Amino acid sequence: MKNRLAANGDVGAPSVGAGTVAAAPAPDETGAVPAGSTSPSTGFDPAELQSALDGIHRAGMPGIYAEVRDSGQVWRGASGVADVDTGRPVTPDMRHRVGSVTKTFTAAAILQQVEEGRIELDAPIGHYLRRLVPGERGESITVRMLLNNTSGIPDYLPSAFPSFRGFPSLSDVSPESLDDNRFRTFHPTELIEMGLTAPPVGEPGSPTGTYSNTNYLLLGQLLQQVTGAPAEEYITRKIIEPAGLHHTEFPTGPHIEGPHSRMYESLFGLIDPPRDYSVYDASWVSTGAALVSTMEDLNDFYGQLLNGEIVNHSSLTQMQRTVPVRALDGTMINYGLGLHKVTFPGCGTFWGHDGTVWGASTLSLTSADGKRQMSLAMNLARWNKIDSSGKPQHHPIDDALSTLYRRAVCGDGTHQAEPGQPT
Repeated sequence: MKNRLAANGDVGAPSVGAGTVAAAPAPDETGAVPAGSTSPSTGFDPAELQSALDGIHRAGMPGIYAEVRDSGQVWRGASGVADVDTGRPVTPDMRHRVGSVTKTFTAAAILQQVEEGRIELDAPIGHYLRRLVPGERGESITVRMLLNNTSGIPDYLPSAFPSFRGFPSLSDVSPESLDDNRFRTFHPTELIEMGLTAPPVGEPGSPTGTYSNTNYLLLGQLLQQVTGAPAEEYITRKIIEPAGLHHTEFPTGPHIEGPHSRMYESLFGLIDPPRDYSVYDASWVSTGAALVSTMEDLNDFYGQLLNGEIVNHSSLTQMQRTVPVRALDGTMINYGLGLHKVTFPGCGTFWGHDGTVWGASTLSLTSADGKRQMSLAMNLARWNKIDSSGKPQHHPIDDALSTLYRRAVCGDGTHQAEPGQPT
């Protein structure tokens, strides 16, 4: 599930901050950068980064943790609490539900199959999944259109969670369907059918796309069709394990294995105080947004991806061909094949993805040259209250996040992201 990093909640919790800086040794045979020594970094100011994290916590975020890299230097920091009742602090190595960051993993797996000749990017999806997408629609929608969200297939979310009618106004949001579906196990084809039977949101291949999780569940079914293995199993075996991502996995039940935070959902102020949804069956997002990972693993993954180590450089070029896509909140983003393009004037172009599932928000960005990286996790989602027209209102967390983005991505507080990008 994709949602711009914005939402509510003023959770009164004691301020807890922790940060470390390390000089990263050379990558090992997997490409992973081990946690290193204590040499200071010259690419960023650790005190400024920690101050930015603390500012987000003071603004109302229960807990936030991040890893920033620059030219071989690594900083890891955390601020706030993992449990508002006990005061247990967050730590930089915690696992997290990373939401739609999953889409980059799924897209990379598809591109691997393109490289092996089992999938053609511009072939109709009906050639592979005739029963799921039959008739004219199956002939008109290509694999590429699913990857870059120009298929015209709407998101299944309003059908699976009926309280989500009305994006982006969010005027009908209510928390009941979140609780009703906490332990429900969905089959991907059930959710895909919901998306395919809803009114289309555009013509296949239109110049402007509409973000839809249905596309990425179809891509999961495509992977299973051509590889003979469940998509989650294939992505684990061909993407996650070769990249040395030891703390990244698709959960097999509602619980997260390993150290993690509670994850608090505010639902735009309608759940007050915010409620913990860290225990939740992730089958409702599967190959679209179900992954659990750490910020270290995400930086490892995007670093290897942009260096041509996960897919070849020709495939990476395809992934970086962007089109304008309308996100679930109504904003416009530059979207490639499972990748966002974010430009910071005076600072450069970054690639990555963000993600939001119930109670958890994540953002991972890597500079085009691979030298600068930022991955961050937050344990509160949708903290902005909505006004009478159903639009999210500005919140101090938004300003505090902007400060962190500028310091982490650009190394100072002077650069602004392009309109419509994470800010």
